[in-house]
Amino acid sequence: MIQHLTIHVNDIEKSKEFYLEALKPLGYELISDHPEWKLAGIGKNGKSELWIYAAEGAKQVGHVAFAALSKEEVDGFHAAALTHGGTDNGAPGYRKDYAPNYYASFAFDPSGNNIETVFMDPDPTI
Repeated sequence: MIQHLTIHVNDIEKSKEFYLEALKPLGYELISDHPEWKLAGIGKNGKSELWIYAAEGAKQVGHVAFAALSKEEVDGFHAAALTHGGTDNGAPGYRKDYAPNYYASFAFDPSGNNIETVFMDPDPTI
């Protein structure tokens, strides 16, 4: 299952307006807005599923995050990605600046796409 998808855009404000209006009939709305990062999260039921990012000068081509069922799955993804041609873009661990229970890892695929796994830990004791 995909946890969220990030797409890179040239103009964050124009793209935000486009996606908000285009997805409004599907029930999507602005969930999270971070102008300081040129980043906006659009989704339903309080969960950002689509992130749009003004990617001028960004290193990555695209970003997709897969939902994991445990920290072990996040760890296993990261190890397997690095073993099979990926490069590290963030070791497994909590990302407290995202959310207190956000446990994730990141790897670039051979084409430069940022692939993430996320486990929303119900008991983030570290």
